[in-house]
Amino acid sequence: MIDIRLSDNLELMAEIKDNTIDLIYCDILYGTGIKFEDYQDLKPKREIIEEHYVPRIKEMHRILKDTGSIYLQMDTRINHWLRCILDDIFGYDKFINEIIVNNKRGGNGKFFLKRHDNILFYSKTSKILFNKNRGDKYKLKNQAGKWARVLNNYKGSLPYPDEIMNQMKGYKNITSQKINKNGAYLSDVWESENSNYRTRLYDTQKPKSLIERVIKASSNEGDLVADFYAGSFTTAEVCKDLNRNFIGCDISEKAVQIGLARVDGLKNF
Repeated sequence: MIDIRLSDNLELMAEIKDNTIDLIYCDILYGTGIKFEDYQDLKPKREIIEEHYVPRIKEMHRILKDTGSIYLQMDTRINHWLRCILDDIFGYDKFINEIIVNNKRGGNGKFFLKRHDNILFYSKTSKILFNKNRGDKYKLKNQAGKWARVLNNYKGSLPYPDEIMNQMKGYKNITSQKINKNGAYLSDVWESENSNYRTRLYDTQKPKSLIERVIKASSNEGDLVADFYAGSFTTAEVCKDLNRNFIGCDISEKAVQIGLARVDGLKNF
């Protein structure tokens, strides 16, 4: 099931029954105050941020299953306010991770360059579903450094091809740590693919690989994933690819048309 709606997210969430959603991922409004080509962002004022997010996050908590997780992506303009809201609604003890996403954006160089987003990851209860998955490249070394360079210089995406693994077998004293073909366990610092502005379908569109990590970690096939700030509906496309069900919305007609096209023109259910 892929359910794409042209709707305000509060209105859509009001239709959803309690304890229904397995995973929520939202690339939320960042509070830049900017009028983008595709949408108007919120102003970076605490009262505006709280007025917008408190009722929405309360609804997200209500509709999330006891085994469910929520991931909200933003940057440093509002992550401190969102952390307080999430602590109040989900509970301080339900905070799991703050994931740092290195998006390699530029800057003017006046101070340290601002090159990351933040993803706040909370659970609803202690019964959280979580699938450990691999994908980080190993950064290991021995005295000679030879086999470390084999891994670190590999430019392709994981898993490592057989020829790389065969080279590894040729080195002695590789230490007791076994090298897994699928990479190391993921940390809370992620490298994100660079956005290609020429091929991007929608302002602030996020790469599929980032959302794939979230969905693989916190859902199983057949689970229901929701995105209430769907934008270009990358989450919907990834759910289709990974055999998850999806429900989500945006208030932009352009966004909804992009979403329907990305999932091969499927109609709403």
